[in-house]
Amino acid sequence: MSKKILVIYYTQSGQLADIIENFISPLENAGNTIERVSVQPTHPYPFPWTGESFFAQMPDCVLHVPTQLQPFTLKETAYDLVILGYQAWFLSPSIPVNSILHHPSVKSVLKNSPVVTITGARNMWISAMEDIKTILKSTGARLVGNVVLVDRHANFVSFVTILYWMFTGKKDRYLNIFPKPGVSAEDIAHTKVYGAILEKHLQNGDWDGLQQELVQQKAVSVKYNLMFIESKAKRIFGLWAGFIVKRKKRSAWLVAFKYYLLIALFLAAPIILTVDAIFFKPFLSGRIKKQKQYFSDVK
Repeated sequence: MSKKILVIYYTQSGQLADIIENFISPLENAGNTIERVSVQPTHPYPFPWTGESFFAQMPDCVLHVPTQLQPFTLKETAYDLVILGYQAWFLSPSIPVNSILHHPSVKSVLKNSPVVTITGARNMWISAMEDIKTILKSTGARLVGNVVLVDRHANFVSFVTILYWMFTGKKDRYLNIFPKPGVSAEDIAHTKVYGAILEKHLQNGDWDGLQQELVQQKAVSVKYNLMFIESKAKRIFGLWAGFIVKRKKRSAWLVAFKYYLLIALFLAAPIILTVDAIFFKPFLSGRIKKQKQYFSDVK
């Protein structure tokens, strides 16, 4: 039986659009009616970014301040499924995605609707997803599935390649040494497997067990080191954002934040992770297992 599906998202580089098209192809091939809505801000964010324009978004992003969106309309007042494509900026939902979730027409269709979220991230997505869970719960939506695609390369390598991509707009091999930035083409194509799993549950009308099946197919993978870093950095980002937003002249403080971020990532984080690995992690295996299970789930 054909179902009505709303696919709503924001993409800047085009990567998330590619991910979504692969993900929903089994749903579309099965004959479902799919309404695609690619939302854009009234004042578009630049791509490629400049360093100044990128870091200028940090306070509003972390503090969940929405922006005005270009007008869009939804064809239906209710859907059998809503698929939300999102990305994380500064460990929070991107400003456009936060704005989508707070748009009156979107909030209306989210109420009582099953929702599946999907993202393409560098490697940190947990904090943003926790924020989205909270927003969806406030709208009365039912989060039934989450798919996370990441750059699988080492943290330092993906940091270099994402900056190259963000600030040049080029998705090739930096210096012909580093790998291509972003989610691999193979992982993007593999999302069709997740879409097929979703189609089965959509037709059955039974969402129980969907996320467990997706996790079994590696639709979500939680790495302890990244989970640990996010848990510390999220609070610190909030303090920085709250401080900077109160300053009349933000530019100097945003530069300070940028250098703090670099120092924290390349100097402080390795030291903190080493101390944790020696003195804490060995004694917290049960707690860590529960945390990883929680972040893999949609509860």
